[in-house]
Amino acid sequence: MWQRILRFGKNFYVASGLGLLVWVLFFDANDLVSQTRHWLKLRELESERAYYEQKIEEVKAQRKEILGNNRRLEKFAREKYLMKKSTETVYVIVDENNEPIEK
Repeated sequence: MWQRILRFGKNFYVASGLGLLVWVLFFDANDLVSQTRHWLKLRELESERAYYEQKIEEVKAQRKEILGNNRRLEKFAREKYLMKKSTETVYVIVDENNEPIEK
């Protein structure tokens, strides 16, 4: 059996092909390990992209809601940026998740 394997190993094309395969899988700049790392990083970045796209949609909806109503714009400025008139004090009551109770 070993003689049979050695006979195939002596063939130039088989030896060259195996050598090339080993080189590409383990020693090349784009080896199997690097490709796996890049693939995992791509999946991570795609999930982050989906998260940020969702957040962008939420901000767009909030912006549309706020800019369409002057009363809500004033309320948002007072709550988010603590803007107030010089003669008043602003208190924002929040729940356990640090979200304003009144929406």
